[in-house]
Amino acid sequence: MKNKVLVSSKKQITENRLIKVAVAQGDGIGPEIMKATLSILKAANAPIEPEYIRLGEQVYLSGNSAGIDKKAWKIINENKIIFKAPITTPQGKGFKSLNVTLRKSLGLFANVRPVNALHPYVNTHFPEMDVVIIRENEEDLYAGIEHQQTEDVVQCLKLITRPGCEKIVRYAFEYARVYNRRKVTCMVKDNIMKLTDGLFHRVFKEIAAEYPEIESNSQIIDIGSAKLAAHPEDYDVIVTTNLYGDIISDIAAEIAGSVGMAGSANIGTNVAMFEAIHGSAPDIAGQNIANPSGLLNAAVMMLAHLGQREIADKIKNAWLATIEDGYHTADIYQKEISLEKVGTSQFAEEVIKRLGKFPSFFIASNLREGSGNIQIADYKRLPSKKELVGVDVFIDWQGNDPELIGKTLSAVKSYNLKLKMITNRGVKVFPEGRKETYCTDHWRCRFVSESADIFKPMPIYGSINFEQVVALLSKLNNTGFDVIKTENLYEFDGRRGFSLGQGE
Repeated sequence: MKNKVLVSSKKQITENRLIKVAVAQGDGIGPEIMKATLSILKAANAPIEPEYIRLGEQVYLSGNSAGIDKKAWKIINENKIIFKAPITTPQGKGFKSLNVTLRKSLGLFANVRPVNALHPYVNTHFPEMDVVIIRENEEDLYAGIEHQQTEDVVQCLKLITRPGCEKIVRYAFEYARVYNRRKVTCMVKDNIMKLTDGLFHRVFKEIAAEYPEIESNSQIIDIGSAKLAAHPEDYDVIVTTNLYGDIISDIAAEIAGSVGMAGSANIGTNVAMFEAIHGSAPDIAGQNIANPSGLLNAAVMMLAHLGQREIADKIKNAWLATIEDGYHTADIYQKEISLEKVGTSQFAEEVIKRLGKFPSFFIASNLREGSGNIQIADYKRLPSKKELVGVDVFIDWQGNDPELIGKTLSAVKSYNLKLKMITNRGVKVFPEGRKETYCTDHWRCRFVSESADIFKPMPIYGSINFEQVVALLSKLNNTGFDVIKTENLYEFDGRRGFSLGQGE
């Protein structure tokens, strides 16, 4: 079974039916640009009925630490579509980001950010740039699971799941198929993070094979980011994990000429949210000078999502014609090119005047030529044989002699387990570590079966049981070691499910 996530059957719109959308006017410049954008949608006969919700700064400051109240959640759950202006999260008070809360609470797994060059009206060195970045939106380091484990060391867990990888990668290929895109590029760092990024890359290759008509390739994220910044015209659709996507999305927007011009979609199987990518800019709030283009482009994406591609094209083409005719807000105004510097409301009026017109210099928007719906298959977990073969015990120890801690731990005998190695910040320091390796107070101590053959190029670990791990931890505690964390070591269908230490 497949779930439609581009156009839900519940959201098909007839000429006589309006669709309710949860509209958040936002903070700072938010109310101004939202008013301007909604005026354009109304003039274009977009079948949208705003239902306003309160969220953001004032909700935070009223004592609601989530930044959103129950009434807003109710409206969102009923309408399934959120159209949101930028909000402000009060600084220095420990408030969590509402954007992250919405994305994760509503299962908005895909962040979609198209970036187009608007040269020469918006300065850029890359006039042919036309890239869509599709970013996994829920997991990776943004799971937000962090701990301080010792006086010196904090950790952040990087969580990559197969269901998450399958959803986002398939969404990227489905997006390319529906919108007639030619190529999908995967960006990862699996030469270093072989398990987490390795899983993402492996799933990418599996799913790419199902779309032979679409070109696919992969790049390491560091060189990929550099190439994107130097030659963005070589890219079409990019799919990547959460952190990398966050970074390269802003790189792409910046080199296109203006972060303030781009819209963003956050797509889930039941709910979707559309917003500008820029902030609330409180320093210019209330002055009628903000550029509503980012929010307007988000509205275009929302209409396409709802199946209203002709109206989306109508608005986008009127916007492009307005840019071409030289009516520019202060952020993109150029004396040599611009005809007139306009404010927020006047810019909206100029777009409205051009509804039904097409750009003459830019390529006209042709979302209506897309066909079909984006569909994501339900996840099916394949069973595998899971076998416990060892345990990594993390110890807070403030000494600086790996030989000393290594010999002490090697002497600990517990249920036929033996010490295989010790690492410090991932680098092997025992046995046979290098004296140049700096050691902090955080030690990973790997224990495996006494019968394990650990000296082969492909070690044979042998099974252990959980009782052995519990007994080991008790023994270490009784010996005076401060155990701060453990990670069980598993093999799945005989495949090692844990990384080796550097130098192991």
